[in-house]
Amino acid sequence: MTGGAADLEARTTPPFLRTVTGDWAPVEDGVVYMHEHLIIDSPLIADRFPHIHLWEVDAAVEETRACAAGGVSLMVDAMPCASGRDAGRLRLISERTGVKIVASTGLHHDRYYGALHWSNRVSADQLADLFVADLLKGIDEFDYTSPVVRRGTARAGIVKVATSGEIPDARDRRNLEAAAIASLRTGAPILTHCEGGRGGLAQTDILVGYGVPAASITLSHIDKAGDPAYLRDLAATGVTLEFDQILKNHARGLAAVEALVDLAAQGFADRIVVGTDGARRTLWAVHGGVPGLAWLAASLPSLLRGAGLPQETVDGILRDNAVRALSWREAA
Repeated sequence: MTGGAADLEARTTPPFLRTVTGDWAPVEDGVVYMHEHLIIDSPLIADRFPHIHLWEVDAAVEETRACAAGGVSLMVDAMPCASGRDAGRLRLISERTGVKIVASTGLHHDRYYGALHWSNRVSADQLADLFVADLLKGIDEFDYTSPVVRRGTARAGIVKVATSGEIPDARDRRNLEAAAIASLRTGAPILTHCEGGRGGLAQTDILVGYGVPAASITLSHIDKAGDPAYLRDLAATGVTLEFDQILKNHARGLAAVEALVDLAAQGFADRIVVGTDGARRTLWAVHGGVPGLAWLAASLPSLLRGAGLPQETVDGILRDNAVRALSWREAA
């Protein structure tokens, strides 16, 4: 396990995971949360989406410490460029809790920017250059909201890209192209946002068409779709499927993991990862919400074992699959 400023330039040979405190390999213990939102802070978020406005470091530290006590060793913060991301605060949270954090570059759904935002007036190549700089040099401390770019020591470890529905529109296709270019140039993995759980097949076709290995692609929110046949079709492509709605449906118990168990029974257990997608103040225990982000690490293992999955499979779903999905490969 390594970290700190010196390590930021030290490790160049894959496989490794890139966190805000340095590169990390191997990850042998703990639970990996593949899709979190520890900091979401921007004027647009505060105005339009106050229920997901998460800005306090102290609150995030308390919630993350509870997760660490439940066995969590690594989290992916899934807010990409200029959408409320703050790499400096993520680094503070990691340093104060001991939980490693992977930061994202890329672009989110258009609702977090607006039609006139700069991100809608640049080319795929220009976006890719920004993403590569986040991955290799350091994330801008002002998150591309200032005419001054000042790169910090925290670097992104994954490229996040979102699409708006079943069929990608022109903006989606440009962003997918930029994500693919950045991934090919660096070897970094890709995390996608599937609106309503849908669009994963089109995302995969486009990214793989550009040359990104399916094993380096993780599709988020796919359990929102509620379609076992669709999930099997996605898994058959070789991508990783992220189940991140279980915490929100915690009151349903085993019913909330039925699709996951079905997919594992079809032979796709090595393609499954989990997260909380906990971008709701009403989910955080520190804000008086339920059940708290730590619930997933504390309760999901017994739910999976109760559904008949062996411990080796449970360990894969909670950690090993995510480690593979987050690992950097040789650049093209």
